Amino acid sequence: MKLQYIGLEEINGPLVFLDGVKNVGFEEMVEIKLNNGASRYGRIVQMEGEKVAVQVFEGTQNISLKNTKSIFTGHPVEMALSKEILGRTFNGSGNPIDGLGSVFVDELRNINGSPLNPVSRVYPRDYILTGISSIDALTTLIRGQKLPIFSGSGMPHNELAAQIVKQAEIADKQGDNFCVVFAAMGVKNDVADYFKRQFQEAGVMHKVVMFLNLSNEPIIERILTPRFALTAAEYLAFNHDMHVLTILTDMTSYCEALREFSSSKGEIPGRKGFPGYLYSDLASLYERAGIVNSAKGSVTQIPILTMPNDDITHPVPDLTGYITEGQIVLSRDLRQAGVYPPVGVLPSLSRLMKDGIGEGYTRDDHKDISNQLFASYAQVQDARSLASVIGEDELSAVDKQYIAFGRLFEEHFLNQGETKRSIIDTLDLGWSLLSVLPKEELNRVDDKIVKQHYNHDEALKRFHIVNRPTIREIKGDEV
Repeated sequence: MKLQYIGLEEINGPLVFLDGVKNVGFEEMVEIKLNNGASRYGRIVQMEGEKVAVQVFEGTQNISLKNTKSIFTGHPVEMALSKEILGRTFNGSGNPIDGLGSVFVDELRNINGSPLNPVSRVYPRDYILTGISSIDALTTLIRGQKLPIFSGSGMPHNELAAQIVKQAEIADKQGDNFCVVFAAMGVKNDVADYFKRQFQEAGVMHKVVMFLNLSNEPIIERILTPRFALTAAEYLAFNHDMHVLTILTDMTSYCEALREFSSSKGEIPGRKGFPGYLYSDLASLYERAGIVNSAKGSVTQIPILTMPNDDITHPVPDLTGYITEGQIVLSRDLRQAGVYPPVGVLPSLSRLMKDGIGEGYTRDDHKDISNQLFASYAQVQDARSLASVIGEDELSAVDKQYIAFGRLFEEHFLNQGETKRSIIDTLDLGWSLLSVLPKEELNRVDDKIVKQHYNHDEALKRFHIVNRPTIREIKGDEV
């Protein structure tokens, strides 16, 4: 039943307050009619007795306290869904902005999602190929996982997000049933144009659903954008058995909008001014990823967030790390060295990769080579730290070899550019790099696997290294 009230009690930022309201519910959709006949929409976000606060999506400019009509619709915010949303572009309120008209409605669905019985969840197993060696080999993305990317101001996270959308695929026979839901929050016009142009030029727009909230649009839309995106992802996954990769960027913009909105409601702030319920709010988004036993599809999430001042202890990355299953951290040092994508290997991890790689998924030696690359690159950092104190010339022969390995690893493995590598090419490249080191240094790999893949002479040829008893400093013109 629809209820209509005339007049407003108060206007505060993006909120309007009404008093004497009865028989309405939390999160209920509200249509607000202005004096000039225009309509705006909002939702109930706070209730105290008969006084309610309505969050206006389009902002409260030019809204009068008198004669403004508020119509309570009796249902929550919903999104019109059908399989036609593939290839379409929407704004932060779920309305089409690509000039192709409205979506043919197959179903209206609450954007807040439905409660999911934990018993119905299926443990994630299969991997998603991104074509990026540092991710596929060392922090493998598993179908149904939530794996965030921690970035910083000025870092190429937008380029990385676009590359993942263009290259991502699942590695089995169900690959044709794969799509991407991409949501950008608080981005500038040139960034939004960059994403659209990249997807169109790569010819992948037909399998992408885009949600764009620009920086000059109301912050309320920014709060709704990921919910619309995840609703679309759940519909495609659980109604049409599609495997959906959902990319959300930038979650820091979302959290800052949530902080501003919380302040306008007069709520007591928590850490750095963020609301005390930030953890549960983020969990309500991240936990919508997964696989259920009643459908063949899956929802995988890659939230991207920028860390203010590169501070990984900031509330947004800190709480995100608690909820998600690992993280991919972009390194500013690698970025300044010209490495792209600048994935910091040592602080990155994927907690679910152990169950989605190896024989039957990627290759039987994947776990071993991943462990050995991590261990060897950690040894590189120790050797570099020692060299900064005593000088590289004073290092032992083995430490010099690790220094050489580190340069080759960053130059050939991490510095991939925008090329796409198969998982086999990635693992073979990893073995070539490890073969630069003495065989006795490969202490994280079974001897049988070392014997099968280790080839020192072939590695020296591949990287154009002069064969000599110990590998000295390898200059750029020798690689």
